[in-house]
Amino acid sequence: MKGAPGRIRIIGGTLRNSRLDVPDLPGLRPTPERVRETLFNWLAPVLAGVRALDLCAGTGALGIEALSRGAASVRFVERDPRAAQALRQNLARLKAAGGVVAVADAQAFLEGPSEPFGLVFMDPPFAADLWAPLARRLEDNGWLAPQAWIYVESPRDHVPVLPRHWALHREGRAGEVRHALYRRCTELPLS
Repeated sequence: MKGAPGRIRIIGGTLRNSRLDVPDLPGLRPTPERVRETLFNWLAPVLAGVRALDLCAGTGALGIEALSRGAASVRFVERDPRAAQALRQNLARLKAAGGVVAVADAQAFLEGPSEPFGLVFMDPPFAADLWAPLARRLEDNGWLAPQAWIYVESPRDHVPVLPRHWALHREGRAGEVRHALYRRCTELPLS
């Protein structure tokens, strides 16, 4: 690692104002604070007791924010062992119960034994263009509860191709980022 690691803060819930250590790793792009604030305002009515999956977790800021605000548990999936170790250390230091970290490639992880989650954070490295493959695996392999919420972060002008029964609930743009919250519908929309 070069340079000193950064820090970001949790903005709400029981861990409010806690700081997360952020390792200096290539491609690590924590979700901006104002985007997290908007997202968690949108999610406020559904967070209590939800089981969440944080794919391509990076710093884990999204999943830790969810734990802080009442999620029952969060499964973090991060392929970089250094980022995963920093995430584990942050969870332990904050005594954030309910967080489990898997060191794995997100696509490979989603090919394994599944369990349905009510909330999924999907914020892959932008250059990897993984939105469609991850969405397909989430759908095809039983990772989503029937009315699951799916958060998708992408470049500002890129709207990923996602399953047609993921209904856009809300979206916004901040800087170079498009952030969108989808709701999985059990009935397919008419085309």
